[in-house]
Amino acid sequence: MNQRIARASFLVALILLALIPLIGDKYELQLLSKIMLMAIFAMSLDLLVGFTGLVSLGHAAFFGLGGYLLWFLSPQYAATNLWLSLVEVVAIAAVTALLIGSLVLRSSGVYFIMVTLAFAQMFFYYTTGAKWLGGSDGAYIYVRPSAAIFDWVPFNLANYVQFYYVALVLMIGVFLLLRMILRSLFGRAIQGVKSNENRLRSLGFPTFRYKLASFVIAGTVASLAGYFSAAQFGFVNPELFGWKLSGEVLMMVILGGMGTLYGPILGAFVLVLVETELAGMTKHWLLPMGLFVILAVLFLPRGIAGMRLRLSFGRSAREADA
Repeated sequence: MNQRIARASFLVALILLALIPLIGDKYELQLLSKIMLMAIFAMSLDLLVGFTGLVSLGHAAFFGLGGYLLWFLSPQYAATNLWLSLVEVVAIAAVTALLIGSLVLRSSGVYFIMVTLAFAQMFFYYTTGAKWLGGSDGAYIYVRPSAAIFDWVPFNLANYVQFYYVALVLMIGVFLLLRMILRSLFGRAIQGVKSNENRLRSLGFPTFRYKLASFVIAGTVASLAGYFSAAQFGFVNPELFGWKLSGEVLMMVILGGMGTLYGPILGAFVLVLVETELAGMTKHWLLPMGLFVILAVLFLPRGIAGMRLRLSFGRSAREADA
């Protein structure tokens, strides 16, 4: 019954999101598009943190890589082909994640956190000082990628309504893809790594390979979010690699509920909407934002998604007592 309620709630939420363009203005649709891309970014990190047990503070490295690769592949005053550039970006990000993962996964615990942060900061400082990448001022993508397939153009990313639906389809697609992966033998194995890696290794499982594969998938999905984020705003700068963005997306995962997939989506919507509202109310919005995060962590230790689990558990306990 609880699963049916959850699925029904999820479908209702998707229907509402699909209908919002009928009543929403340009600002609202662009904000929601941004949130959905951040939700994809958060789901990719949750694959590491919530399911594999690898806490990374440098996940923004792959988000920024996706954005900068789109800039690099885009002619200055012409549109790059969406499908070709996207394949190139995803492939380069996967190889980069494979190389970085091969190094950072030789550490664990707090050392893994620090090493991932160090790699992201390396990207940050390099792009800040590299004039050919725009330096600290960043660089512009003047024309958004073209989705043309020969003479047929299925959608136009320059149209904010169509971009909104692309972001919605991407969010749903990534959710379904990660759910399929997590329900496979590979998914069970990486969850076993989180629970008890030593026991899994003693059973003959190559745990390093499983962690590396999880790291590559997470980095690749993060680059996908970075690609479309750069396409939405037409701008990239070194902040895309910064520890602040890595910390923000980690907070989305924690706030929404680690290890649930839909939790990071909830966390992205709540965190960005609260941040936007507070920023519009006062220029000192960081103070109430910090208080909100502290209270959320104190009263929702398992995140927003954990509220439903706790309510379901309480209902089952009452039914058993009756």
